[in-house]
Amino acid sequence: MKQYIVDAFTDQVFHGNPAAVCVMDTWPEEETMMQITCENNLSETAFAVPEGDGYRLRWFTPGGEIDLCGHATLGTAYVILTYLKPEWSEVTFYTMSGALRVVKKGDLFEMDFPAYELRPVAVTPAMTEALGVRPEEAYMGRDLLCVFEKEETVRNLAPDLEKVKELDGLLLQVTAKSINPSCDCVSRSFAPKLNVAEDPVCGSGHCHIIPYWAKKTGKDSLIAYQASRRGGTLYCKMDGSRIQISGKVVLYSVSEICI
Repeated sequence: MKQYIVDAFTDQVFHGNPAAVCVMDTWPEEETMMQITCENNLSETAFAVPEGDGYRLRWFTPGGEIDLCGHATLGTAYVILTYLKPEWSEVTFYTMSGALRVVKKGDLFEMDFPAYELRPVAVTPAMTEALGVRPEEAYMGRDLLCVFEKEETVRNLAPDLEKVKELDGLLLQVTAKSINPSCDCVSRSFAPKLNVAEDPVCGSGHCHIIPYWAKKTGKDSLIAYQASRRGGTLYCKMDGSRIQISGKVVLYSVSEICI
């Protein structure tokens, strides 16, 4: 089995969010996919098999399978459109979150993702205790989204991950308006429930973050920066209940899995 490791939402190796990508003819056992994922010890390993006019795509974290992942989708599209089907300009993935189309546009790969509907929730003492700072606002989609007034607060957060596990939501997304005129917002993503302390660049997290900032700013197109240690940039556009999320991808390695 050939495996590609790519860095998504960046044009530099060792930045962005790394993902492992395995494109196969048939599905291995689910236990095997989990073993490969845990052996990789990355936030995401993607497995894809041809289906109809596209590919069936599944995403695994070291904590189990999840229903939506942006950076591994971007990485899988990069592998297919660059190495396996270079004559294609787009690819459709069939997933637990429905059909997801990715289009190659120059050096960017544009994903069409569903936006999560955000429900405002009360800021609780548990949130403040877990984060170490009281959020200004909080919202719930698949994930918990906490909004802060200052970018510096988001960058300096050192949450108690054991206490984060006790909060509602699958992941914890934190965001603030950017002080840098080159982007609109900054964010970080924490996923201890999935055995991932901090996700370096979270595409599905921006299916929460971008709807918030689009409504807040009145802008349909936003540039988002994920302020993790590795860092990454997402080019986003709201389109009704969908979001186009674009990013660059760079190849780190290609290997053979010997099982």
